[in-house]
Amino acid sequence: MEAFIGGMALLLDPKILLVVFAGTLIGIVVGALPGISGSTTTALLLPFTITMGPVPAIAFLGAIYCAANFGGSITAILVNSPGDPSASATAFDGYPMAQRGEAGRALGMSAVASAIGGIFSVVVLIVAAPLLARVAYSFGPPEYFALAIFGLSMVALTGGDSAVKNLIAGAFGVLLATVGQDLTTGVERYTFGIYSFTDGIEFIPVLIGLFALTELLEQASQLDRKAAIARLGAVRLPSWQDIRDCSKAIWLSSGIGTFIGILPALGATTAAMIAYVETKRWSKNKAEFGKGAIEGVAGPEAANNAAVGGAMVPTLALGIPGSTTTAIILAGLIVQGVRPGPHLFNEQPLLLYAVFSSMLLANLLYLVLGLGFAKVFARISMIPAPLLWPAVFVLSVIGAYAPNQAIAEVWVAIAFGFIGFFMRRYGFSPAPLVIGLVLGKMVEETLKQSLLIFDLNWSGFLGRPIALTLFGLTALFLLGPFLLQKLRSRS
Repeated sequence: MEAFIGGMALLLDPKILLVVFAGTLIGIVVGALPGISGSTTTALLLPFTITMGPVPAIAFLGAIYCAANFGGSITAILVNSPGDPSASATAFDGYPMAQRGEAGRALGMSAVASAIGGIFSVVVLIVAAPLLARVAYSFGPPEYFALAIFGLSMVALTGGDSAVKNLIAGAFGVLLATVGQDLTTGVERYTFGIYSFTDGIEFIPVLIGLFALTELLEQASQLDRKAAIARLGAVRLPSWQDIRDCSKAIWLSSGIGTFIGILPALGATTAAMIAYVETKRWSKNKAEFGKGAIEGVAGPEAANNAAVGGAMVPTLALGIPGSTTTAIILAGLIVQGVRPGPHLFNEQPLLLYAVFSSMLLANLLYLVLGLGFAKVFARISMIPAPLLWPAVFVLSVIGAYAPNQAIAEVWVAIAFGFIGFFMRRYGFSPAPLVIGLVLGKMVEETLKQSLLIFDLNWSGFLGRPIALTLFGLTALFLLGPFLLQKLRSRS
């Protein structure tokens, strides 16, 4: 308790307050720019933190990490172009809300859910970091494989109303995940001689194409129609009733996001996708999802921000980065002469709790900034389409090219713009495709690793209690509706 109070006291230092505020503001801005993620920004700014000292340096990088996930929701909601991959699930319902004149309501809910999810995960991090670290450390390839299968089992329920179309889109996403060099055999698959495809199809160009460029093509196909002027209701914030209605989605997704964040290498994008499906599964208004359900904004936003605090658990407690951004933060700790691991809780508790406290402050700051400027952001949805969408196209091209400076990825984004356009025309949702792409590579790699561990003996899974539990949950969720229907027909 003394260490926590000491960590909170450090926030009274004007220098710490300034770096946390600057990190939060930078995180929101870069999070909103397609292709420029929080991990890219922390990597670019890492050299500038070397002279800061351990506490302000990690507070600065942690604030960027917290705020970038929320910033990604701004463009996801307003122009259907997720600024950060973790905000891709937010676009499924956030953009339809903006289209019907509820941009401020969606942005406000995004800020509230993000802050609650982020604060929840940091509180869990403070209270139970050693225990959660041990749970995460017990996950090996078999457990990751079972978790990925659990995620893929949700594909039929995600997106559109047709389970068959959802499965087709999900299978296409899994197929895309096989592009690139097989890490086990070294064989290149479906690269067609294109060097950029050796490491697989990058996630960001696919997202930019499926969301931003698809919407641009959709808008272009409607130029002959009279555009509706956005209502002033676009700048209204969510009501207390909205927050109460979304409370179950927020708390459920906060728990999911924290747990997923703890598992190394999964990250906020996976957490948001799983949370979106679970939010829909437990919602009373399933039919509204994909058409502008406010719960569809609250769930993913709570999850992807909760994953931030969760990802810090293995990073600090074990020295195992929980995500790309925490890998950069880990490098920042090492540069500052701090050796992450279990000993940190005994040797440098003041540093740890200063980091935790700065993350709490960052979550509160972007809540204030998000609600305070939501009305300003919402007015972007009122800009005439002939002015807005050319700017979106330019940002999309820059966003696709910037991460790896590869022109091939610009063509990938354009190709998926057309793919997304035709998918929408024929009633296919992009959500299952995105889930298949995110989880497909994980399924393949962890299955191969598991079979190598088991000497190609499938029965090895029977000796992994966590994996068996996840397989059981998958079977329950898949067969549950069918069994309930059978029981009802007999009664």
